[in-house]
Amino acid sequence: MHKLIRKFRALSDETRLRILNILLVRECCVCEVMEILEISQTRASRNLNILYNAGFLKSRRDGLWSFYSIDIDSMEESDFYLADTVKKGLENNRTAVQDIKRLSELETAVRCA
Repeated sequence: MHKLIRKFRALSDETRLRILNILLVRECCVCEVMEILEISQTRASRNLNILYNAGFLKSRRDGLWSFYSIDIDSMEESDFYLADTVKKGLENNRTAVQDIKRLSELETAVRCA
């Protein structure tokens, strides 16, 4: 039950829902999350860590950069339903749509290297 509580707590915050929404599109480094959501590095890292500890994300390091993505290999069936619910629930949310737009604009910009 503790695992389930951790997952729902992770999804009970607007910032974490927004992060999950963009990571459902593609992997991002911390600086991209910061730029897209217009938040500080501390806030981005803290919220990414909560999603990671809840089992939604995996991370990888590339030099100084940390990249996060959806951990499809470790997700349980119920996690897929939760992620899908987040995606569908934010489809028409103005802020979430703007986040996805910023994400697509970053794809053409210089990424962290």
